[in-house]
Amino acid sequence: MELSTRLDTVIESQTLAMTKKARELKEKGHDVINLSIGEPDFDTPLSICDAATVAMQQGDTHYTPVLGSLKFRQAIQSKLKRENNLDFELNQIIVSNGAKQSLFNAIMSIINPGDEVILPSPFWVSYPSMVKFAGGICKEIRSSIESDFKVSAQQIEAEITDKTKMIIFSSPCNPSGSVLSLKELQEWVSVLEKHPNITIVSDEIYEKINYTDKFISIASFPSIKDRVVVVNGLSKGFAMTGWRIGYLAGPIELVKACEKFQGLISSGANSIAQSAGCEALNGDQSEVSRMRDIFENRRNLMYEHLKNIPGIKVNVPEGAFYCFPDVSYYLNKSHNSYKIKNTEDLCIYLLENALVSTVSGDAFGSPECIRLSYATSEDLIVESIKRIKTALEQLK
Repeated sequence: MELSTRLDTVIESQTLAMTKKARELKEKGHDVINLSIGEPDFDTPLSICDAATVAMQQGDTHYTPVLGSLKFRQAIQSKLKRENNLDFELNQIIVSNGAKQSLFNAIMSIINPGDEVILPSPFWVSYPSMVKFAGGICKEIRSSIESDFKVSAQQIEAEITDKTKMIIFSSPCNPSGSVLSLKELQEWVSVLEKHPNITIVSDEIYEKINYTDKFISIASFPSIKDRVVVVNGLSKGFAMTGWRIGYLAGPIELVKACEKFQGLISSGANSIAQSAGCEALNGDQSEVSRMRDIFENRRNLMYEHLKNIPGIKVNVPEGAFYCFPDVSYYLNKSHNSYKIKNTEDLCIYLLENALVSTVSGDAFGSPECIRLSYATSEDLIVESIKRIKTALEQLK
């Protein structure tokens, strides 16, 4: 069978690849600690599960509109106004099968072959593949741990050309955990408002896992709001990864395009999950706050242990549930006949020798780093860093 050449533009997620390798080792009886997966280890709060049960009992088991059910879009509209001070009409909101589909819808609806898309680095692993699939050209802007993995407005302005069509970023950021401050966003906006042809895609999926004073959406700036695409979902903040519910809010013409595209691919999202989503957004938020506080404690614990490993540089993430240490000190070192040429080699070495699964920063546009998730217990965090330190000490 001869497969489509467009598959060549799709790069397998290294996050999923490392999780698969870790699972295979675990199935063989090895005591693997998985720090590679980007998933809360909490179960979905019971109040949300109860809302799903009620929905099923009441017969809410039928097709939903491609845009999403009216009640869930109303819940999203209220949430955006209440928590983010953003005003969106109901026809400016579309519900998808996870935030990933919302992102893909937006990129496929806007990007033509040859269009340039700015990707501040580090970025989520799927952004480049999505852009390339649409025929776009990725323009990566590098940052480093010294700048807290943040890209300046001046760096963005230097990369803008007459072919620039979009900028995509996440804050809080996967993988770095960096959160753009009000001042930093203002500086970005001062550049972007001079370029009205650029669509701004703001991935806010980690909004609820934020350790700063307050989350600020770039859509809250009036001068650019009419071309900001807000992407969010329930997976991370509400521990609802398996429910597959995300949403997009943005310009009406884009939402109509996404509706057309999604109608071809998957139609409306899960009816029961949307009913549960109403409870997630409108209901008691104490469980969300509790999970956030636990993640913050785990962040502090992982940071304190990582910073004591010689040669590793680590900063304090302000959101999400990852640490993203610079491990360039250990590149080009060896253990017996195994040479660490890059961070992917290092991740494989740690998996095989420390039985700890991590993800190479190369997949995120930062080849000097590795990503470690602290969405696991404190005991496993301590044990995993202990194993990593021991394994790194053997590299010469």
